[in-house]
Amino acid sequence: MPNVGKVDIEPIKVALADSNPLMLSALSEFFDRDSRFSLVASVGSAENFLEITLLSTFTVGIVDWSLPMLGGERLIEIIRNQEKPPRIVVYAQGDHQDIPKQAMAAGAAGYCSRSQPPEYLLDIVEDIAKGGMVFPFVDVRDLRQDPMRSLTKRERTLLVSLAQGRTNKELARDHDISLNTVKFHLRNLFDKLSVTNRSQAIAYYYSTRVSLQNEQEE
Repeated sequence: MPNVGKVDIEPIKVALADSNPLMLSALSEFFDRDSRFSLVASVGSAENFLEITLLSTFTVGIVDWSLPMLGGERLIEIIRNQEKPPRIVVYAQGDHQDIPKQAMAAGAAGYCSRSQPPEYLLDIVEDIAKGGMVFPFVDVRDLRQDPMRSLTKRERTLLVSLAQGRTNKELARDHDISLNTVKFHLRNLFDKLSVTNRSQAIAYYYSTRVSLQNEQEE
């Protein structure tokens, strides 16, 4: 008799990036052992992780915040600009609130301290694969007070061009991206600035221009 109602659950595809070879090996073993997951790749640098996001399809990436050269924060900002980016969990040393806050602002979906047992990280990854966001308590008042901090570099440059009167077609040409990508970034930009159209976004830019220019010079 056939099994009626039985549903095979596809394992969650994950990828790891950690600069510590011992940690990378240990994490790989934990994910390999757990039937909930399918380990797509494990790499030791931000550059290699970027490469696998272009060559492979996976749902969740677990990223060492202190990756050399590019760093975890910049890596997440770049990944979030892809059309179908994986969701990212930051795995970092210590419980200082600044790191979860920075990870959230960069676009991560979750945070786990290395002081937590590995089983806790696995559970977080499963929750995030289902659409959740998992962070320790983070005081986000500073982020809300300064929406510019939540913009990616691409979104900031588009905002500057927008304020110069560029049309969507001109934005696509100037920044070497498609028209659909321009619209995608502008929707995100409007949401983050709590505005509904380009005129309001331009007005916001000019009201905070000094702050934006200072951030770009840093």
